[in-house]
Amino acid sequence: MYETQPNNAREKAILVAVKLPHSDGWPPEDSLEELALLVNTAGADVLETIIQARTQPDPAIFIGEGKVEQVARRVSELKANLVVFDDDLTPAQARNLERAIDAKIIDRSGLILDIFARRAKTREAKTQVELAQLQYLLPRLTRQWTHLSRQEGGIGTRGPGETQLEVDRRRVRKRIADLSTTLKRIAKRRDVRREKRRREFTAALVGYTNTGKSTLLNALSRADIYTEDKLFATLDPTTRAVQLNGGKKILITDTVGLIRKLPHHLIASFHSTLDELVVTDLLLHIIDISHEKFEEQMKAVSGVLVELGAHTRPLMLVFNKIDKVARFPELMARVRREYPRAVFISALREEGMEQLAEELLRHFDQQMIELILHLPLSNPKLLSQIYSTGEVLERRDHPTEISLRVKLRREDAQRLQKKLSAHPSPDSNEK
Repeated sequence: MYETQPNNAREKAILVAVKLPHSDGWPPEDSLEELALLVNTAGADVLETIIQARTQPDPAIFIGEGKVEQVARRVSELKANLVVFDDDLTPAQARNLERAIDAKIIDRSGLILDIFARRAKTREAKTQVELAQLQYLLPRLTRQWTHLSRQEGGIGTRGPGETQLEVDRRRVRKRIADLSTTLKRIAKRRDVRREKRRREFTAALVGYTNTGKSTLLNALSRADIYTEDKLFATLDPTTRAVQLNGGKKILITDTVGLIRKLPHHLIASFHSTLDELVVTDLLLHIIDISHEKFEEQMKAVSGVLVELGAHTRPLMLVFNKIDKVARFPELMARVRREYPRAVFISALREEGMEQLAEELLRHFDQQMIELILHLPLSNPKLLSQIYSTGEVLERRDHPTEISLRVKLRREDAQRLQKKLSAHPSPDSNEK
């Protein structure tokens, strides 16, 4: 059996990928390069990469028998103790591979979940990651759960002849239920905070991991958000106020970075956090233009936005790290032609920030308007709704009505006007 490493020792990994006829646009070599970055982030060193071309994965061992023998031989020769597959393995495939190879076997989803567990700092992030890990590992459960608390249960709680594996599965399911309940409570508190921000124009930064979102938010808000040149450096959303010209203020939220083949359980458990993308007024898709596969990264992010239902929100493309491609004017020219409405910046060097601020102001002016509303005194419920959805700039009370000058979203204004028994008076105007 393979030996476990001391806690402070870096594991030694071999990476394995399968080249299929229909890929997602990433050649296996490039995909393994990204997997190597993930492995390094998780705390292991890559010794070798192995690729096999197949028409489809083997249902029992994912790769062919000959390739399994090759991997096992290289594990022995290189003294590796970890084999990482670039695709997800079924529980049966993982078990069969561990029987044939004297090393720990993990797949891409398991690796990403491990990295998220290392990066989680707050209670919410830790809860989300633990939930995703348990949901991922439950079908792979053998006898590895003895570390979980055994305080619950006791005499009379076990069925006749129940095996230890069944007990462990029941314990994991209970833990999943408890974590889900905790996340629902956290989500309700997050919804309350969002509702308080409802009267403000909001934007959310979204993008592939390590594209510079946190650096950009620091540059815009003059905040001091933690940044690091590593994958998934920050998991928790951070919201900061940004002042635009004319005294106009917007709230910008930095969200967790995305990646190809993001585990489904992770998306599900982070749903309350990623919901920020669904309700925001504007999405800023941050793209690392210096990355060789930036267009494939864009597609991966777009796919997650579709899965979340956020693809219908207004979107601004922001190409970051232009300082790294200054020597490639033909690349810049091509991207500018293909994305004429995009903004090009270097968040680190604060280049192009004026254009970005102008675009933010343009979106603000498009979506936030001022109205003068004349509200009958007989409709106090609507008055309360106006105060909750918009910013009342001026109020005048009259014998039969209340005149309000309010700033609110155009879509909210349209809904409010439909609820008024009559259209605003002729002196109502938009500014």
